[in-house]
Amino acid sequence: MCPAEVSPLFSAFLLTHGFLGLPIWTLFIIAPVFIHLTIVAVTLFLHRDQTHRGLELHPAVRHVFRFWLWLTTGMVTREWVAVHRKHHAHCETEDDPHSPQVKGLLKVLLEGAELYRAEAGNLETVAKYGRGTVDDWMERHVYSRHAVLGVSLMLVLDVLLLGLPGITVWAVQMLAIPVLAAGVVNGVGHYSGYRNFECKDAATNVFPWGFLIGGEELHNNHHAFPASAKFSQRPWEFDLGWTYIRLLKKLGLATVRRVAPEPVIIAKRGPVSLDTVQAVLLNRMHVLRGYIREVIRPALETEKRKASGPSRGVFAHARRLLSRDETLLDARGRARLQETLARSPTLRTVYEFRRRLQALWENNTLSNERLLQQFRDWLNQAEAARIVSLREFAQRLRGYRLQPA
Repeated sequence: MCPAEVSPLFSAFLLTHGFLGLPIWTLFIIAPVFIHLTIVAVTLFLHRDQTHRGLELHPAVRHVFRFWLWLTTGMVTREWVAVHRKHHAHCETEDDPHSPQVKGLLKVLLEGAELYRAEAGNLETVAKYGRGTVDDWMERHVYSRHAVLGVSLMLVLDVLLLGLPGITVWAVQMLAIPVLAAGVVNGVGHYSGYRNFECKDAATNVFPWGFLIGGEELHNNHHAFPASAKFSQRPWEFDLGWTYIRLLKKLGLATVRRVAPEPVIIAKRGPVSLDTVQAVLLNRMHVLRGYIREVIRPALETEKRKASGPSRGVFAHARRLLSRDETLLDARGRARLQETLARSPTLRTVYEFRRRLQALWENNTLSNERLLQQFRDWLNQAEAARIVSLREFAQRLRGYRLQPA
């Protein structure tokens, strides 16, 4: 075979397989690996390190993630952080950049990337919510200024290394975050799934095992404890991102700054002090979860067993109404809630005690003395009630203590 014939064959080979010369089937491995690296960079660097400060990555690890995100997403750190912080600050309101409760699930699923870009282009949002992110020479002069250059360079590299099939790999990479993050997390994660904690937004855990999106599937847990570097909360839940964090920590490449608190309850209860109140406030999501499970639901089951006629049907569908925050109920839901409470003095009592308990941590204007007095009043009145589950719950609250330093 003469050299003139070799050259076209070699060129055809490069177009088909690229300089790496890999068979086509290996692309089905390469593309998911590349996507997974992007997901890890988003959840560890953008989300847990830069946005919520629950994790502190080593500068070298940060830069690796920044460079990879520049190549594979073109997202600017400060803009991503600003949009996400605004989401937490105004969740499920008109000011939320991507709430499916407000904008509709279909719009967030299909246009999540467009919603992100629109808010990222809001200079006021970026200035207000994007403070404290990395701001070195590379960020200012390369990553932020030439965001499109990164993804363009990735396209060239994919084609050079993988041949023309590299275009498909690149396209899949570019779709990954808009579909998985903007669609699944921001869309489904505020619409459908299970809830460990009744926070004041509609966030859900999409799956209990966070493999596909690096732990971001546990979205309800994250909204309950935004600053926690660990997203899993129940024994059966798994956060892959936390596994990577533990590995980086062992290598001296990451420092965990905060994780969700775990209640410390002692059996020998002393007098209720300000430390007791602070422990309850610190663990308020656990406290509220316990109140719903140990007070409201048993009271509802008792009422259902005693009910007859129309009341039986009302109580049969009241579990969600009594659990969710009233702000998450529509007009029909609030009307049904009021009907439920009107039919049962017991449910009305335990629900009112829940409202008063929540008011303790929602009112930021109370002095320490006033807060302590209101908490003591709540305990005394709950223990004086004739509802056994409420009385027992109040007694258990007396045992809350702050975790040892």
